[in-house]
Amino acid sequence: MFDIEKIREDFPILGRMVNNRQLVYFDSGATAQKPLAVIERGDELMREYNANIHRGVHHLSGKMTELYEEARECVREFIGAEQREEVIFTSGATASINLVAYAWSERSLKEGDNIVVSEMEHHSNIVPWQMATERKGAELRVLPFDDSGELRMDLLDTLIDARTRLVAVTEASNTLGTCPDLEPIIARAHSVGAVVMVDGCQGIVHGGGRVAERGYDFYALSGHKLYGPTGIGVLYGRRELLEAMPPFMGGGDMVDKVTFAKTTYAPLPLKYEAGTSNFLGAVGLGEAIRYVKGIGVEAIDEHEQHILRVMTERLSSIEGLRIYGTAERKCPIVSFTVDGTHPYDVGMILDKLGVAIRTGHHCAEPVMTHYGITGMCRASIGMYNTEAEVETLARGIERAVMMLK
Repeated sequence: MFDIEKIREDFPILGRMVNNRQLVYFDSGATAQKPLAVIERGDELMREYNANIHRGVHHLSGKMTELYEEARECVREFIGAEQREEVIFTSGATASINLVAYAWSERSLKEGDNIVVSEMEHHSNIVPWQMATERKGAELRVLPFDDSGELRMDLLDTLIDARTRLVAVTEASNTLGTCPDLEPIIARAHSVGAVVMVDGCQGIVHGGGRVAERGYDFYALSGHKLYGPTGIGVLYGRRELLEAMPPFMGGGDMVDKVTFAKTTYAPLPLKYEAGTSNFLGAVGLGEAIRYVKGIGVEAIDEHEQHILRVMTERLSSIEGLRIYGTAERKCPIVSFTVDGTHPYDVGMILDKLGVAIRTGHHCAEPVMTHYGITGMCRASIGMYNTEAEVETLARGIERAVMMLK
């Protein structure tokens, strides 16, 4: 049974006051709050087990290495990868995508080739591909979306052709909430020999993943959006692709043998984990995954979708408020503007009322350009949000509108 009150007790920050008001946190799309299980695990690790991994013969190093590799296996199972060697720990999804954009493109992208990205991507799934195409003399193509936030699937056959080498697409838009149907995109890409890079930052939190089953070639996620620590992320890649790519960074742990004549590299996954890994973050991410699984991915999704419906209906009743992203399949994100107001001003007034939302372009400026605006307000829902909090948000917006108009 999904017990919202019990869940809220697991997140201590939800009990604090902001500006003499009870905190209402609708910014989980930027970073989720952390349950006690993750907080206490991090404290325990630093108090009892802190030691560098992989190269130590002493007890603490061995124990931390064991915990680190257990976390890798936990991630592997959660995202649905077939082999632990396909799970690379990084500093975040941005690092994961940049790793692929550099290392994959070194050998697989040539002058005259093209990469296709969707119009709704986060900057982290646009800029690295711009850099790669500029470096290699390739073309960057854009798969647009319509005003409802649905990708233009009718353009797939035109945009993805024999010179397409990679398609970069989100599993769930961080701005519109759209969860595009990736099956036809993957099928079209694979039919011409292209690979697919999926941004799973929002998707993995809301029922995404199943990377092998769905045919993803690469998949990136960030731990801090999945109720885990900051500074830890994951790159999944099909083993044959990772084996063929050169290392992204050089240093300790990613080497087999080093001489001035030649260096050979460690096998996967260490080949891409140069330097001291964020072992505390990795173990913390594993703990967050265990927490999510303990509650139940389907139960969380059902609750969040209910709160999304309540929020969409309530905010739609506010005069002059426009919601951006009305696709049939959405993760629990509601982005909006209100006639006669600036998103920043709305966000500032809400903060004075103890309500946390995100304002601005949300690292998705092409989305703003599509709608001819400079920014939006975004309310993003976590497992701990309630109907009462939706009402607090709505009344706060109504108050902001009265003050600003």
